[in-house]
Amino acid sequence: MSTKPGEIIVTGPKDTDEFIKGVWAQNPVFVQVLGMCPTLAVTNTASNALVMGLATAFVLLMSNVLVSSLRHAVPKQVRIASYVAIIATFVTAVDYIIQAVSLEVHKSLGAYVSLIVVNCLILGRAEAFASKNNLKRSIYDALGMGVGFTLALLCLGVVRELLGNGTFFNLSVLPGNFQPWVIMLLPGGAFFVLALWMLLINRLKQGGPRD
Repeated sequence: MSTKPGEIIVTGPKDTDEFIKGVWAQNPVFVQVLGMCPTLAVTNTASNALVMGLATAFVLLMSNVLVSSLRHAVPKQVRIASYVAIIATFVTAVDYIIQAVSLEVHKSLGAYVSLIVVNCLILGRAEAFASKNNLKRSIYDALGMGVGFTLALLCLGVVRELLGNGTFFNLSVLPGNFQPWVIMLLPGGAFFVLALWMLLINRLKQGGPRD
């Protein structure tokens, strides 16, 4: 397309911007403070954090795809009920997948896999974004938010497991004389680590210390 000299072309946001937004600018945990239940409850180990993050990302991606594809077919009066049914279907599928792959991980996560259904992050993206945007943008949005959520859970899980057990993905990495900080495996430790990560992220977003 040809342009005249001095003409300013205004372009809309790129689809990839939706991915970057979810990972950094609007990270669901560190910025939007969503999904606090699994964030604080299952991040006592890095493996639990990774599995929960991937499970949530899978449900988020698949529900966004289906909601965006059916956005013109679902009546407004039943949209929330439809979104919940869609999300619950994929949560059931991922619950069976985790159970088939590892019973130990499934037991350690407990009811929190099933509680993905009521995760405000997933229902919020379905209502606020997927139901109003095309399939491509909805996929980028889901991938960004899913990766951002998974990375946030891993940030907590790695620190809590390292300081609470002296291990990294169940592999001993600290000296044998290291005294584990048991509090890191308790809810109080989760709040403490989350606060430190949020402080660090906010400082980085502001460009570091200022005079």
